[in-house]
Amino acid sequence: MSDARALRPGAVLTQLFVASRPVSWINTAYPFAAAYLLTTRQIDPTLLIGTLFFLIPYNLAMYGINDVFDYESDLRNPRKGGTHGAVLDRRMHRITLWAAALSCLPFVVYLVFAGSPLSVFVLAASLFFVVFYSAPPLRLKEVPFADSVTSSIHFFSPAVYGLVLAGAAWTWQLGAVVLAFALWGVASHAFGAVQDVVADREADISSIATARGARWTVWFSLWCYTASGVVMLATAWPGPLAAFVPLLYIATVWPFRAITDATAERATAGWSRFLWINQIAGFIVTLLLIWYWLLTA
Repeated sequence: MSDARALRPGAVLTQLFVASRPVSWINTAYPFAAAYLLTTRQIDPTLLIGTLFFLIPYNLAMYGINDVFDYESDLRNPRKGGTHGAVLDRRMHRITLWAAALSCLPFVVYLVFAGSPLSVFVLAASLFFVVFYSAPPLRLKEVPFADSVTSSIHFFSPAVYGLVLAGAAWTWQLGAVVLAFALWGVASHAFGAVQDVVADREADISSIATARGARWTVWFSLWCYTASGVVMLATAWPGPLAAFVPLLYIATVWPFRAITDATAERATAGWSRFLWINQIAGFIVTLLLIWYWLLTA
């Protein structure tokens, strides 16, 4: 009997569940659903199927592939094993990759046939970055700055895809919303990378934080959050009110502005708060989107 078969089905499902980061599912499903619904103004099968895809299979692919190829680093990382991600049993590596591919496949097939050439391109690009953020030969997560940009793409591309799939009319205000979202993603990844400086260096893994240092990266994160808020001031009403949302993140990151590489693991406390601040920020954004819906009905 092989090692893979020795795993109990319950254990396999549990590890896949943890690997998919359930606390973060909403961060990719919500942008797609909001973008698509605000454009079409109706609930249809494509909305439901697309939302389910970005809720679970997309996250299993994004985080599962990462956990497989970051195994050596994760072994050295004390924060892994819960909401921050799984340290997968070696026997789970092939299972995780197959589960990610097979769970995504039926959704992707439907979305390809339901969309246009442009929407297919956007979806393909999104999945390309999901895979090659972690997987060789590109492994973009080990290219400083490209790691933060690619991570940001993971979160704003579902919104862009929802807009394109629904046939949204692009305006500079809408572009500003996407840019602000992208800057938020860059800032969030950069701050998240700070806590892993020691573990990543021990595993010989590069990142924006290992390349530039913990303190520089924290300040870079702060400036990107600030820029995100400033860009929102250029959006259509009530979008400018969302400029206050990045203040929640700035308040979380600010206490770590003097952090050093030696004390970088302290940033984990801030990152733990960040995961719950996302819920608060999401609630505020939801209220603003409802307001926008009513204003443009």
